[in-house]
Parts: sequence; structure tokens; C-alpha cells
Amino acid sequence: MNTAALYHRPESEFAYLYTQNEVHVRVRAAKEDIKKVTLIYGDPYSWSTSGVGNADNQDTQNVWLSHKKVMQKLATTETSDYFEAKVSVPTKRLDYVFVVEGADGEKIILTDKGVMPYKRALLISKYGAFRLPYFHEVDRFQAPEWAHDRVWYQIFPERFANGDTSNDPENVKAWTDTAPDRQDFYGGDLQGVLDHLDHLSTLGVNGIYFCPVFKASTNHKYDTEDYLAIDPHFGDKKLFKKVIDAAHARGIKVMLDAVFNHIGDTSPQWQDVLENQERSRYKDWFHINSFPVVGDEAVDNAEVSENLSYDTFAFTPHMPKLNTANAEVQAYLLEIAAYWIREFDIDAWRLDVADEVDHAFWKKFRAVCDAAKDDFYILGEVWHSAQPWLVGDEFSAVMNYTYTGAIEDYFLTHKLTLSQMIATLNEQLMLYRKQTSQVMFNVLDSHDTPRVLTVAKGDKDLMRQVEAFTYLQPGVPCIYYGDEFAMTGGMDPDCRKPMVWAAEKQDHAMFAFFKELVAFRKMWARELAESELDWLRADEKSGLIELRRGALSGVFNTGKKAVSYDKRGKVQLSQLTADGKIAPKGFVIFR
Repeated sequence: MNTAALYHRPESEFAYLYTQNEVHVRVRAAKEDIKKVTLIYGDPYSWSTSGVGNADNQDTQNVWLSHKKVMQKLATTETSDYFEAKVSVPTKRLDYVFVVEGADGEKIILTDKGVMPYKRALLISKYGAFRLPYFHEVDRFQAPEWAHDRVWYQIFPERFANGDTSNDPENVKAWTDTAPDRQDFYGGDLQGVLDHLDHLSTLGVNGIYFCPVFKASTNHKYDTEDYLAIDPHFGDKKLFKKVIDAAHARGIKVMLDAVFNHIGDTSPQWQDVLENQERSRYKDWFHINSFPVVGDEAVDNAEVSENLSYDTFAFTPHMPKLNTANAEVQAYLLEIAAYWIREFDIDAWRLDVADEVDHAFWKKFRAVCDAAKDDFYILGEVWHSAQPWLVGDEFSAVMNYTYTGAIEDYFLTHKLTLSQMIATLNEQLMLYRKQTSQVMFNVLDSHDTPRVLTVAKGDKDLMRQVEAFTYLQPGVPCIYYGDEFAMTGGMDPDCRKPMVWAAEKQDHAMFAFFKELVAFRKMWARELAESELDWLRADEKSGLIELRRGALSGVFNTGKKAVSYDKRGKVQLSQLTADGKIAPKGFVIFR
């Protein structure tokens, strides 16, 4: 047995309170190395001097009143197997050890002190047990209940719809679906969103994720000038409140994009630094490494930008990085967080470049949001493993690019084999508590990536297949505006084309598909949140995938030949040939 590969860590995704009375315990082992794992568990203070009640010995005096449960293999990656047990803990405390039996016949005990030879005496005395001392409900990772049944819709406000031409920027371009240049303006605004809320209701989505709406000089608004003002080219606060109220009346939650890692160089704070240098009252608001600090007229080239005297987002001189450890900066940003909840009743914040802001600030941010509104959802932009932000005192979820990226890299770009995709998805699921995975934000494309149809090289059947596969996964899906009409676009700025509103240019068949897909996801939201992801079949040679999520099963044909589908249940969603077969790039979801 490869005992060095055995791994467990209490108070983490390996041992956590799932509900008020149910604990999930996991252990990791080398792939195909372990025959059986048994969890021995009980209250640390439950002892008997009568020789009754021990899981492994009924005769010895002064024994621990423990229980045992055989753990189930939950997931397999390229290198590891994960085992899990779900146990009830009415006393709110838990001590536990693992009895591990190797495929080679060896038997050991995994304890908090390491690997021990198997001896019943150790189990009786619970020597070196892992401990979860007391389950405080306040510490349990909890996401808003409403988050489970969301289907989000991302809106890039400048490109969604122009509802009011009177607030258009200068030199606004005609509303076409041609590729934009990086600095182009088309006049999209909040009135355009209000005018098209019925479109979102018809599509069936029940969450809007807005890219930034605050005052800024660019079309993307990620260089905030004033966090307390709606950009005048989008409208005003009165209109914004009207949009939120109208969305809420339709059952649609609203999430705003907050850029707290950096600020725009047109902000009054940064302009004061440029004007007053070391004398500026705002100099400690930023990460300034030396003076003098020069303005954009001197840094608009890559060579100089990489040698700035102040920290920025990436090497972008127009986005100086905020010092979120500074008390004044904290007070400023935390009031902004509370203001838009308190005054406009928003339901969620999406946090840009969240991984580059200190954890101490995000903990305070979470406390402010929770105090301002119950069941508030906080989404962080983290593109990599995100366990430190998902303990329960910072974010509800992160943008799940690593998870959905593995799906794209198998279905669309073929960078991964089928077994590698499954291993990667399993690996990602094992990084987080189950209740975290339930509300992770699954995006196949966004304002920061090429559009999914472009990655699929224009193959609409393939796009439908990968969307259906993604909607069966743990987490909540998001539609990037225009995907429902089969819009295309490469990397930024091409992925930010104006929305196609001309009916003759819209793909109505794709819209009908998305409408059906959204309705399916909402109908089965609870089942898809609570059930496990079981891989029933993954045939590398034929490309056939079959998975189960509770009462639902899905079969996806990623191979080159059509396959017969035997009707094993009521079809919920399908892309079948006329003769009932699953064609390449086809699928069927049934129950």
C-alpha cells in the first residue's frame, strides 16, 4: 500500500458540516491502491466502562462508544481515488480515524498522528483521532438557497441595447454586429436593458450579471472613476432602480460587478496623487513604490508600463492598484458595498480580480454584505484553485473557469482526452465542499473569452451538445448575452460585439434550444444540486459518455458514428436523429 499517498485534513473540504446534522468526511488515496476504507467515528466524550458498544471490541473495559461506516469511492482522478462517508452527528462533536485496507492485503489506521499499524486497541482508545471539536452553525459554509436554481445572464451594458440615444457618447458607432475596435462606443445603456427584460423573461433566465455600470471613461468600465455614480452614458440612479425593481418583479436577481482591486486613473483620488505627489492625502491609498509618479502621457507604451513606479492591474498604467489594507480605503470601499445593497436592493456582487485583494479585506467585505442583506451572494473572479476564498467567510463561489475549461478542452478544442476531462472535473469537485460546488458559477464564455460558438468553429450542433453537458454539471450556468442567438466572436474585443436584435439576423432555432435548456435546468435545479455526479460510461474509443445525476441520466455521443438509443426513461432533452439515434455531437437526457 502506498501509505504516503493517504491524505486527510479536518476543517476543510475533506471534513465539513454539510447540513446542521450531517458531516461529510473524505480521504484521498493513490489510484487503484485501496480495497476498502472504513470510518470509525463517535463523540470524543462518549465512553463506556461496561465493555459494551465499541465498533471493534465488545469485551474490553473502558472503551470508546464509536460507530463504523464503510466509505464509498466518490471520485477518481489521474493519480488519486477519493472516498467519502456521510454521517449524522447529533452531539455536534466528532472524533474519527480511518481503517484502510490495501489492494495488497495490508491494513493500517490513518490517524491525526499519521499512519499506524492496525490494532484494535488503538480503535478502542481512539489514539490520535482526527477531531472536529464543535459544529458551530455560524461556521458552516452556506450559500443563499435561491442561488441553487439560478440561470444567470451576463450583460455587457455598452453592447446590449441602446434604449436612449440622448445619452450616447461622442462618435458613437452604428449598432451593427461587426467586430468592434477596443475603444469603440455603440451607446448601450440601462434603458436598453429595461426595454428588453421581456426577452430575458421569455428566455427564462432568473439572474442578471451586469459588467460594471459605474462611472468610467472606457466602454468596459473596469477603470472606475466614481463607484457611487451610474455612468451617465448608461443613465442615472433613478433608471437603475427602475431596472432592478422591474427585474425583481419578474423573479430575476441582480448582480453587480465591483472592481476593488484597482481604480481608474481618471478618479479624483489618483488625479490628486499625480498633482501633489508625496503631499497627496491619497498617496497611501495606492501601492506606490517611488516618486515621482507619472501620468498616462508618459506611460502609454509597453516598455515603460512594465517599469512603473506604482502597482497596477497587470501592467495597465490606467488602473492603479488600491491598497485595501489601508483603513481609509477599506472604509471607502465597504461603504460602497453596503450602499448599493441598502439603496438599490441588489442581490449579489461579482468581484473583479478578486484573488489579488487581501483576504483580511474580503472577510470584512463579507461581513458588511451579510449585515446589509440576508442571503447575499458573493462571486469572486478567481481562475485557479480557490479554496482559501471558499471557507465560508469570504465568497459564495468563484467563476468556475477551470471546470468549464476542461469541458471545452475535451468537447471543443480536443486538448484533453475523455479520461483526462473526467479526471479534471473530478479533481475540481474534490477541491470544494459539496455546498460550494452547488453554486459555483459555470461559464463557457464571457467578456474575457472567445464565444463558445467561435471555439466550436461555428458548429451549432457541437455548441448545443457542450451546453447541454454543462447544464447537467454541479454549479449554476450563465449565458453570455447573444449566445442564445448564436453570436460569434474571438478574444476581446471581438467577443463584445453589439447584441443582435434584428430578427432576420437572429438564430431562432438556437434561441428555442436555449429556452428549452433553461426551463430544464430550472425544473431540475434541486436534483442537480443535491445529487452526486456518477460516470456510468466513458468510452475513449467510441467517444460515448453516459453520466447520472440523481434521477437524471445523460448520454453524449462525442464520437464519429451514430449510436442507437434504447428508451430507458422519459426523455427530458434531446438532440436525436429522425430515426431516434444519437448522432455525433448529439445527446439525450432522460429520467
